[in-house]
Amino acid sequence: MALLSPPGAEGFDDLDELWLRSRPGVKWARADDGVLPGWVADMDFPAPGPVVEALVRLAAGGDLGYPTGTEVDLLEEKWAARMAARYLWDPAPGQLRALSGTVQAVHALLDLASSPGDGVLMLTPAYPSFVSMLEEMGRRLLPVPAVPAAANWAFDLDAAAAAAHEAKVLLLVNPHNPTGRMLGRAELSAFGELAERNDLLVISDEIHADLALSELAHVPFASLSEDLAARTVTLYSASKAYNLGGMGCALAHIGAPDLARQLTKLQPTLGRVSIAAVATTLASWSPEGDAWLERCLARLRGNRDLLGHWLGASAAGGCAGVQGYLPEATYLSWLDFRGAGLGDDPAEWLLSEARIMLSAGPGFGPGGAGFARLNFATTPAILSEMLSRTAAALGRRAVSGEKSPLG
Repeated sequence: MALLSPPGAEGFDDLDELWLRSRPGVKWARADDGVLPGWVADMDFPAPGPVVEALVRLAAGGDLGYPTGTEVDLLEEKWAARMAARYLWDPAPGQLRALSGTVQAVHALLDLASSPGDGVLMLTPAYPSFVSMLEEMGRRLLPVPAVPAAANWAFDLDAAAAAAHEAKVLLLVNPHNPTGRMLGRAELSAFGELAERNDLLVISDEIHADLALSELAHVPFASLSEDLAARTVTLYSASKAYNLGGMGCALAHIGAPDLARQLTKLQPTLGRVSIAAVATTLASWSPEGDAWLERCLARLRGNRDLLGHWLGASAAGGCAGVQGYLPEATYLSWLDFRGAGLGDDPAEWLLSEARIMLSAGPGFGPGGAGFARLNFATTPAILSEMLSRTAAALGRRAVSGEKSPLG
């Protein structure tokens, strides 16, 4: 079956900007003419070929009804095999639930497992939707701050230990958004001890697990021990690694039996994942889908290297004056503009002066002021242009005498 292909085929190395701007997705649709978007966590690359083929077959068949129980069971079969092959974890069967997204899943789980006024431990800065969700639900955010370390960000375990007795839930995002940290076994075990000591439910958002960019291997939190598995909900999705954010399919593996029963009763009010969401997720988790992912990761690693060279030039006295660690996973970079004197929200200044669109740091909660998040999942040419625009805008600012970007 012939498939409609965008300019540049897979698009890892080259994409037509006019084609990108013609797409209906929010990333480019919200960018005015001339603005380059590096904000929302969508990749610019076209969807994997197997995913497109699955959608074409679905449309050709004319059946866009509800998925069957058998298809949802197949999601569990494929997911469990994936966990065993990739992460050496054999999740207990019968504990998987399919929902329309991780945000919906976290909201439902917090509603079942906590009450207004309860504390939620969370690594900060944090995904903005989780920050705003806690506020809207009346839960107290108990920050576990990211602190600079020799090679990358570290998370303040002392702060976590001091606040854990006030918490009902540990909301763990690993790999971490926005810093790109991949927490290792020792760090995860330390959080596990806190969870056991303080009887915390652990919601472990692992939707970026397949986007490892370094030699580090992802460790599912629930794989640490049977006791921890029994208090952990693991969230997983094909959405980030395979660029399926709009499909709306997230999986929640619920180790706590009581919580699983409560969610099962609640699920009819939450809706069901669509037949297209099931089909595209299954197509992603195929040999052809995984081959696409390896090519995608190669491009992301190349882009990360490009970003690293740019940051290195800045640290050596280049005009940008921006700091940042290279992410160990994800396609997100947490950039520190505090030395440039751009105020709490550098993204606002960069949009106006450099014509690039990044995610605003303050929305990530504690630790976000003075930062912006860059999505570098694009072509090398577009990423290079975004970095050049940033350096040029900061250079013009320095020449004008407004304030030196290097402080």
